[in-house]
Amino acid sequence: MAENEERYDIYPVISLNHIVVFPGMIMQIELADGKEADSARRALREGSKVFVTLRKNTDTEYLTPGDVCEIGTVGEIIQLMRLPNNQTRVVIRGLFRGRISDWFDRSEGPYAEVENYPMDEVELSVVEKEALFRSLMETTERFLSVSTKLPKDLKNKMLQIRDLNVLMEQIIILLPIPVRFRQEILESDNRIGQYQRLQSIMIGEMEVLRIRSEIDAKVQKSLDKNQKDYVLREQMKVIRGELGEGQEDDCEEFLKKVEELEASEDVKKAIRNEIRRYRNMGANNSEGQVIRNYIETLLALPWDRGSEENIDIKRASEILERDHYGLEKVKERILEYLAVRARVSNAEAPILCLVGPPGTGKTSIAKSIAEAMNRKYVRVCLGGVRDEAEIRGHRRTYVASMPGRIVAGLKEAGVNNPLMLLDELDKLGSDYKGDPSAALLEVLDSAQNSRFVDHFVDLPTDLSKIVFLATANTTETIPKPLLDRVEVLELSSYTENEKVHIAEGYLIPKQMKNHGLTAKEITFSETAIRDMINYYTREAGVRALERTIGKVCRKVILKKAEGAADEQEVLKKADGVSDEKNLKKTAADKKVNITRKNLKDYLGIYRFHKEDRAKKPQVGVARGLAWTSVGGTTLEIEVNAMKGTGKVEMTGLMGDVMRESATAGISYIRSIADTYAVPEDYFEKHDIHIHIPEGAVPKDGPSAGITMVTAVLSAVTGIPVSSDVAMTGEVTMRGRVLPIGGLKEKMLAAKQVGISRLLVPSDNRDDVSDISDEIKEGMDIRFVANMDQVISEAFVR
Repeated sequence: MAENEERYDIYPVISLNHIVVFPGMIMQIELADGKEADSARRALREGSKVFVTLRKNTDTEYLTPGDVCEIGTVGEIIQLMRLPNNQTRVVIRGLFRGRISDWFDRSEGPYAEVENYPMDEVELSVVEKEALFRSLMETTERFLSVSTKLPKDLKNKMLQIRDLNVLMEQIIILLPIPVRFRQEILESDNRIGQYQRLQSIMIGEMEVLRIRSEIDAKVQKSLDKNQKDYVLREQMKVIRGELGEGQEDDCEEFLKKVEELEASEDVKKAIRNEIRRYRNMGANNSEGQVIRNYIETLLALPWDRGSEENIDIKRASEILERDHYGLEKVKERILEYLAVRARVSNAEAPILCLVGPPGTGKTSIAKSIAEAMNRKYVRVCLGGVRDEAEIRGHRRTYVASMPGRIVAGLKEAGVNNPLMLLDELDKLGSDYKGDPSAALLEVLDSAQNSRFVDHFVDLPTDLSKIVFLATANTTETIPKPLLDRVEVLELSSYTENEKVHIAEGYLIPKQMKNHGLTAKEITFSETAIRDMINYYTREAGVRALERTIGKVCRKVILKKAEGAADEQEVLKKADGVSDEKNLKKTAADKKVNITRKNLKDYLGIYRFHKEDRAKKPQVGVARGLAWTSVGGTTLEIEVNAMKGTGKVEMTGLMGDVMRESATAGISYIRSIADTYAVPEDYFEKHDIHIHIPEGAVPKDGPSAGITMVTAVLSAVTGIPVSSDVAMTGEVTMRGRVLPIGGLKEKMLAAKQVGISRLLVPSDNRDDVSDISDEIKEGMDIRFVANMDQVISEAFVR
């Protein structure tokens, strides 16, 4: 490696991450567009000289003297070429070794003042040179024999070298030496130092290669053994399958379970036949796994295995009262069944359907009923089910077939007499795959379900011992044949007092337990509970009320934690010492009383406001009552009569039934117009506009018929309607008032608004007598049979 005469000059700096350039070496380097490429282009403009050094710190963008090696090579740029991928190709020839003596950070990039730094000259005799050459050549040969990744012709090329200096240069250029070792060779003081470093590096690399080779050999040996074992196992499987011996152990286990199975002899015979088929089937047969899955399912079903039922009526009553407030009809029906079971052991299990608004306890009471009857509880959710196979199961010819949800529920329960909850019966769907509600006809028919056949099981399954309990929000979407097979028990909305009792007895203790609070830490006043019911929830059930109570509990816990932190900070400032344990205890001991005054601090502003009734009678305005799936509500129907051409306009998102009811009512009004001295041509010269506020809410049904007739007649005659009266009932074209449903919810809605007088169809008299006195208290209920009575009660003359 010849070196030029002594130089001392300033050059642009190119710092490289993984390349060391030596004097006498010609290297092709690709630089990404940036400072290094800029330095190469500047060097080409300023005389083609550049200082190339190894970068020590690869993470920094701006170079400092400490980021690069002090010793590098001054080189000459022979060629510079721009490449299309934002790269610059530079060909550099190393001239001489240099050392940085000063550093300059210029705007265009880094420069270094470099002094010529040649190696020390060492005089060697011919014998010493020969000894060094032979030793280095021997080490090189061994290195080439160990390294398997080098080209085959490289060994021959190296063996033809006869000069020590040339051999050292070729080793540095051609052999894979790590970059840090290359820099150490460049920094060596003389040829002897370079020789010693090369010997040390190659010997170390050979040791690394030897150890790596040993490890690779061990890994390969292990892989070969594993592969051999795998092949042998696969061959053994094939041989056993050909001999029919692969399933023998499984078949013996299955036969043993059949003998222990509590089932009829017909069922056991069918299972034995399937085991025989499985035994005679090869292991590679795709049907083998299907048969095995089928056998395991049959063995897991509780054919004749049932749980012992509780017929202690007193204990059952205590359990039902413990977990749920109200729901008297449901509790009474369950106790009736238990009373019959005490007399008749094979009494027919009831098939009940609980129908009511969300949050009234339909689903949760099922668990309590199961506990009261000492039966296993299984829930089958039917909401959104659209495939008949979900009920009857898939035939075994299909891939990944499985039993239907009814049989799967039996398998989950482990007994043949659980309480099975069919949740959301009214949410069943249907499509091209079949109608699941039709499949349920057999399931819920006590005369047929003793021999229900699931497509997957393909054997008669007795469902008659199951107590089926279904839930629904409405019966309108349940097919009539299916509805005919269940005993409907309607659950009405809770009154305010009922909600208070439920909150105090069930919801508050439950939420306090869930949030780790005790009665010493928090209490709820009755007025606060009533405000939560009236101003923060608007529902028929208590689900939102429970979430609201949980929100208060979380707020209390947060304020306690913040209070403890504040106390600790105050003590730190005062004394410089804090007892964290005592502080936490002090904060926890502070009892929080939730009252009407501080309720907004925990729940914010009111979400709902009570709707007030009109303070004085108005013309063309009448208040009706409506039932929805989430409880009752009031409808203030407004009517305007204007000069026009006899058009009737109806707005407020009214349904078809409600529109027809309004049309029938107007026909009735026209038939009695003479009674109220309405001109004969009034309806030809006036337009009538009927509107129900809250236009974004859909409204339908006939029960607002008498309300619309009253409002229209008031607008036509100019006679005001009393503001303290509300009404409900269907009207005919002859003016008769027909009965309606949902009376309890409607009366609750009227009471919340402050209505004291109700007009109810005479045919609903029995329904009114069945409503609790708590709801009827303070209300004047008037029974009406025709519109003459309605008008007499509603108009203010």
